[in-house]
Amino acid sequence: MIVAQNVSKNYGSHQALDKVSFEIKSGEIVGFLGKNGAGKTTLMRILTAFLPASAGTVIIDGKDVAKSSLDVRKIIGYLPETPPLYPNMTVQNYLQFAADIKGVAAKQRRRQLHRVLEECQLEAVKGRVIATLSKGYKQRVGIAQAIIHEPKLLILDEPTSGLDPVQNQQVRELINNQQQQRTVLLSTHTLSEIEQIAHRVLIIKTGKIIVDASLDALMTQSLSPDGKPQSLETIFIDLHRQPHGGQL
Repeated sequence: MIVAQNVSKNYGSHQALDKVSFEIKSGEIVGFLGKNGAGKTTLMRILTAFLPASAGTVIIDGKDVAKSSLDVRKIIGYLPETPPLYPNMTVQNYLQFAADIKGVAAKQRRRQLHRVLEECQLEAVKGRVIATLSKGYKQRVGIAQAIIHEPKLLILDEPTSGLDPVQNQQVRELINNQQQQRTVLLSTHTLSEIEQIAHRVLIIKTGKIIVDASLDALMTQSLSPDGKPQSLETIFIDLHRQPHGGQL
């Protein structure tokens, strides 16, 4: 589904990404982790065709992002850290608008609207103005707009940031349900979520991928002194304490 080859991004003299390469297969849920400033958001913007790479190539579903950005955007659903919501619109009107701008055929919009309202558990609030919703509901509306056009790839940037435990669980279950339908790339600082959702982990540090492994392999490989698997949070912290990249 995604093939990144030697992707670099420079902002003047600052190198945000340094020859990043990885592959993600269809149907995988991949956790994308890194400290603030490590290059996560830059890479996600390149994958979603919002930002060009300085060098390297990204192929999504067989299409070169740099050469076919409009075609690539049609098969991607994207939820940035701040959901792109219009607070004065009702949930239903906003999702109808999202379906329109994402090219959902007119005869399919009603069906797609009903599907995402049900899947994201928004039926009860579809007539409410978005500004009056809780943060948890707003996140669900954000996910609904990202999947209303049935994308093959879903990219989520901090989808549970600021949610209470109940809202967090609801959104996490929604994300988990996506694996039957599409590939998911998920960025979050809540590492316990990755342990519950992801099949695989990518960790980026100072613009370089330092871990690309299945979650099971990573947890088995990183044992505590008493022989028990360490938490992903402990692994992440240990990697960032190590000099010279701390690669596994």
